[in-house]
Amino acid sequence: MPVFTLTQTVPGCGVYFNAWAIFTEVQRYYDKGFNVPDDVLLLFCDNNWGYLRRTGPLKEKNRKGGMGLYYHIDMNGGPWNDRWVNTSPIPKLREQFHLAYETGIDDLWVINVGDLKPKELPIDFILRYAWNPHNIPADKTDNYTREWAAQNFGDEYAEEIADIVSKYPKYNLWRKAEVQVAGIFSVVNHRETDRVEKLWKEVEAKAEVLKKRIPADWQDAYFQLVYYPTVASAGIANIYTATTRNHLYAKQGRPLANLYAKQAEELFEKDKRLTCYYNDTLANGKWKNMMSDIHIGYTQWSMPKQALLPSLQQVTLQDTPSLGICPEGCEATDYTDKLALPLFDALLDQTYYIDLFNRGKGSINFTATPSQTWIKVSQPSGTVKTETRLQVNIDWAAIGNGTHEACLTIKSGETNFPIGIRAVKGQAPDTKEAYFGNLSKTEFSIPAYLYNKNVPGKDAAWTELPDLGRGYACMGISPVTAPSAQPEEAPYLEYQILLPDTGTVSLCIGILPTQDVYPERGLRIAVAIDDEIPEVIDARQGFVDTSGEYNPANLAQSPNLKPLPKQDKTIKLTGSKQLRRNEVFDNLRMLTTKLHVKKAGMHRLKLYMIDPEIVLEQLVLYPDNRYPSYFGAPAVRHQ
Repeated sequence: MPVFTLTQTVPGCGVYFNAWAIFTEVQRYYDKGFNVPDDVLLLFCDNNWGYLRRTGPLKEKNRKGGMGLYYHIDMNGGPWNDRWVNTSPIPKLREQFHLAYETGIDDLWVINVGDLKPKELPIDFILRYAWNPHNIPADKTDNYTREWAAQNFGDEYAEEIADIVSKYPKYNLWRKAEVQVAGIFSVVNHRETDRVEKLWKEVEAKAEVLKKRIPADWQDAYFQLVYYPTVASAGIANIYTATTRNHLYAKQGRPLANLYAKQAEELFEKDKRLTCYYNDTLANGKWKNMMSDIHIGYTQWSMPKQALLPSLQQVTLQDTPSLGICPEGCEATDYTDKLALPLFDALLDQTYYIDLFNRGKGSINFTATPSQTWIKVSQPSGTVKTETRLQVNIDWAAIGNGTHEACLTIKSGETNFPIGIRAVKGQAPDTKEAYFGNLSKTEFSIPAYLYNKNVPGKDAAWTELPDLGRGYACMGISPVTAPSAQPEEAPYLEYQILLPDTGTVSLCIGILPTQDVYPERGLRIAVAIDDEIPEVIDARQGFVDTSGEYNPANLAQSPNLKPLPKQDKTIKLTGSKQLRRNEVFDNLRMLTTKLHVKKAGMHRLKLYMIDPEIVLEQLVLYPDNRYPSYFGAPAVRHQ
């Protein structure tokens, strides 16, 4: 093992600068107590995907050689490649470099930037932040992006460009191109693929519209910095969305599968055209082969030899018309299981859909007959040539409190499709405070920043980190150097929630995948309901040990390392039926616990800081494997 992995003569000084890069497997030697001379700089590293593996240890604060950071905004290697375009949103970079700087990792920052060109925006941010970290607080990252846009394109376009270049890397971080696979986002649950596709198409449309207004002399710069990474990223995301639909619809015998196969093929060809223009035509060929990285069709961490479109399937029309159906919340690949719509809840007042499709040539008639008059259907009868979507909702004034069961029968010829309908109505809570929850004990989500109370602790407070994570904001701790605290002295966030029944309730706590940055102490958060004693949770639950550091032999020789906690493997992710979250690829770690509810009704859910590096994004109650999804149920806040 090379002790000094970086040796450089400083011109004119006649001295040597020595640094030890504590990279991947090398970290285990440091954790075992490897003695490093005091004049050597300790170059700590991230997990290869942008999260610090260690903060600055207290014992190293006075080290003569100092402490530095080796950080990836580009990765060629495990756990997976991240080489193509920018996937590092500015708020994420700021959160991680702020953590490094505040804990004393401030003598040297080395950034793995890959081919430079695709990462211009994050490179610029890191250089500016390194010059004066105090100039870019968490609530001013959007100011930085606007200033960058104005510097490159002038004030007239700065606001629009800043919005575009903030959104595409944020969306890329949901799933980077290299780790996209069909089935990640759900077609049938929570209208997830529709929501994902809509957001990508909106930012792509903004880039297209603005391109027509940008002056001719700036078109090359706009293509490089804004247009290509946005439109190409949207194209990759939509290839996999189309493929996901194609696979499901083909299993259903649904001719629409062919349309989505064609859409995926057209997007694949569009990606080729964009890439060829960048490589061969842009700026008269100045950037030859700059975008030659393969970014479609990964099956392992390393780059494939060629771009491969995911496998697509074709459906052959039957000779005679034949009705197929797909209620929302059902994959309905055959009709052996009972079909049903998700539970209707009076507090949520949902409208669910039922797709009717013709699997054959010609057209086919249908009727939609509810067994109860309180079931409302948008179209009680009609003719299906290709597809028809029925909308179903409930006339809540027509039913009393309680759970009601009924049936909606779709009939075509002699074939009947009974679809179960269940509706729950109850008394709305008598509260003036905003709250989350429902009457039906079904999955609901809470964005961390939508708290009812933010109560500071003795030495720290929860603070909003705008635009961090998947949504509007996350909640982090200020200062990040605050001492650990027990719940009675810790800051906490309080959420008003409605739980309609007693018993045990599952809770998932979504945090950013902060690594085991301070192993001597741990990484913890606590949760309590009402005035119950808070439960302290090991926030390394779900931690992915990509370097194999936590194996028994290494744990036995590393006095500060603690075994990783067991991960709850019951909560699934749509499509692949894998764990709902893989913290590396999904940039979110889900902690799981149980709440013990002693009475039905309104409750106060409290999240306590125990250790200050925790960044809270989302809470999910009643996580439901019957309707698996990537993001969880959309948040609904009752006012």
